Amino acid sequence: MVSWKSMLPLLIIIGLVIFEERVSIPSCKIVPRDDGNEIEIEDVGVDREVDSELRVMMVANLLLMGSEAGYMNMYFRDSYLAKFFRKSFERLNPDMLIVLGDISAIGSELTKSRWLSVLQQFQRILGPFLALPLHVILGDRDIGDCSKLNAKSVKWLATNFPGLDSSGCGAFDISNISFVSLNAVALLCGSNDLRFSIEKVIERESLDLHGDAKAPTERSYEPSRSGHFGWRETDMPSGSGPVLLLHFPLHGTTNKDCEKNNLPRSPLSSVPDGWLNWLHSREIGRPGPYELLHTLPPNATEYIFQALKPRIIFTAHSNGFCDHTHEDGTREVTVPAMTWDARDDPGFVVATFGRNRAVIVRQCSLPKESHVIMVYISVLLLLVLTTLVASKSQLTNLQR
Repeated sequence: MVSWKSMLPLLIIIGLVIFEERVSIPSCKIVPRDDGNEIEIEDVGVDREVDSELRVMMVANLLLMGSEAGYMNMYFRDSYLAKFFRKSFERLNPDMLIVLGDISAIGSELTKSRWLSVLQQFQRILGPFLALPLHVILGDRDIGDCSKLNAKSVKWLATNFPGLDSSGCGAFDISNISFVSLNAVALLCGSNDLRFSIEKVIERESLDLHGDAKAPTERSYEPSRSGHFGWRETDMPSGSGPVLLLHFPLHGTTNKDCEKNNLPRSPLSSVPDGWLNWLHSREIGRPGPYELLHTLPPNATEYIFQALKPRIIFTAHSNGFCDHTHEDGTREVTVPAMTWDARDDPGFVVATFGRNRAVIVRQCSLPKESHVIMVYISVLLLLVLTTLVASKSQLTNLQR
């Protein structure tokens, strides 16, 4: 008869495998609107809501390192990130994936060949999502701040992602839902040719929205090198435009609650000091060119509202989740970082678009890295302890 002590290491390993599968399942909850106009609906998990047209999973700030990744990223974080994507796909059954920028942690510093390693890493992690429609926008870590912004580099990077033009913008329709994505990094820059290209994209989408085939007679749009934006007055109601995708939040988005959510936590913060120093041979995600609470300037924000009348806005950059309603009633949802390199408790957002123009937003959370690491440490200590007990027992039997 096999002793239970000899079976204990196997049981511990089986328990760890089960833990890894269970812990990679996201926990999601419907987020009510902060203006009190939420839709009363039960969270039905993978079942689709009545009259839903499209379900989109939105992630941000993956901060991949490619060939620059250290041991911790390659053999631990990347493995779990791939599991997060696989389990999210199985549980939520999305129709599309949108990445709101900062795919790379140091993209603006990479050569083309090193960027290719990041893109390969990105494809490995996506797993089943490779079969779905995908849209990626560019973040400040991907293309740099205004001093590093280069139109040729942006054009090359944009060609590697579906649906982006040479300026890093995109517009597409899926399931009767219109989306517009803008290169928000360029909108922060003053006299920059790439910014003027973004303004032309906004004006083109504005013309399409208003169905205006003639030249405007009141306030016509004119790209200005003074840094001020111009737009025509319109009587189109707020919320009548497309779903807008940006990397940077708009001006006026953050409040005290959002700022509290957006503050990054030190990875492994709840693990006792000194236990995990040997794990830090790799680099933690480097800070981006901008501070985390940075938003688009007021003039760019007003310009976007006037020109596009967005139905709803999804942004990123700040690492934390935020749900904000602007003065005109437009809802803006800031998607949290989906990586342990940015914060201890990552997450993402699932948006369900209904035929009645309603949008149901789910905030999904993933396990804390510190908790997962503590489990691994506990398992390691148990295995060491059981090995010592087994060795002592064998030694005692031999002495007899």
